[in-house]
Amino acid sequence: MRIFFATDVHGSEICWKKFLNGGKHYEADVIILGGDMTGKALVPIIDDGGGRWHATLLENRQTLEGEDQVKEFEEAVIRRGYYPFRIDPDELRALSQDEPRWHALFEKHMLVTVERWMEMADERLAGTKIRCLVCPGNDDQLEVDAVVARAKRVELGEGRVVEIDGYQMVSSGWANRTPWDTYREEDEPQLAERIKKMVDAVTNPPERTIFSLHCPPYGTGLDDAPELTAEMDLKDAGHAVKPVGSTAVREAIENFQPALGLHGHIHEARGTKRLGRTLCVNPGSSYEQGQLLGAVIDIDGGKQVKKFMLTSG
Repeated sequence: MRIFFATDVHGSEICWKKFLNGGKHYEADVIILGGDMTGKALVPIIDDGGGRWHATLLENRQTLEGEDQVKEFEEAVIRRGYYPFRIDPDELRALSQDEPRWHALFEKHMLVTVERWMEMADERLAGTKIRCLVCPGNDDQLEVDAVVARAKRVELGEGRVVEIDGYQMVSSGWANRTPWDTYREEDEPQLAERIKKMVDAVTNPPERTIFSLHCPPYGTGLDDAPELTAEMDLKDAGHAVKPVGSTAVREAIENFQPALGLHGHIHEARGTKRLGRTLCVNPGSSYEQGQLLGAVIDIDGGKQVKKFMLTSG
């Protein structure tokens, strides 16, 4: 069985399209998205009247004239993984002072985007034998699960044991604690219990089992992230790194020894690592550049996965 795995696209529509195309391109039997599929912020496009607008993307303010320039900017925002919306100055002032309304608007745009992505997947994968599995990550709201579950050609992975061509895969997007208090994170004992419940339902031997756990195992290099100061700034200009992965994930892998561990979460920690017989993979993420990082893995039921390749494009 050939797997194409990617993760952490964070709302980048161009990366989602590349992911869907990855199955055919790499001749994969199954494509797996490992978490953090939704975007992080709204980008208002403010109406100045007379066909003129202004907006700011990545601290770069732009003046837009006419519908063509506005649409071009909206497309650029979507490629970057954010959610554009048009608004007049008075409405924006009122919205900015009403945090619940702002969050509700973000959730609306986010869920509409996920619905569109599921429709896109249904259309592009129609008539193929490629299976597509998605497991939302710690940055994805819980409401995303229901949208994914309604798709025709996309299968929701969270919390389930999924049968794939004689293999069983357990998936979870939950992570250990982060400084950002994201939607799906918990203390290590609770994360360990969550993983244990899934693993206890596995009936396959380890060599025919896959763990798709968004958080990488602690201390493997797949979890090395830039260290932050108390003020949440990069320490030593980003040159200082430390392991931030999960001890619960590491213990689960070491104890069960699945054939393959699929991880993400830490964008900078692209690489592979073996824990005993288990090949652990973190393909990393460059979603803001519109570049899809991934991994192609051939798995044959042997004692170790021997054929794999990190990809970019």
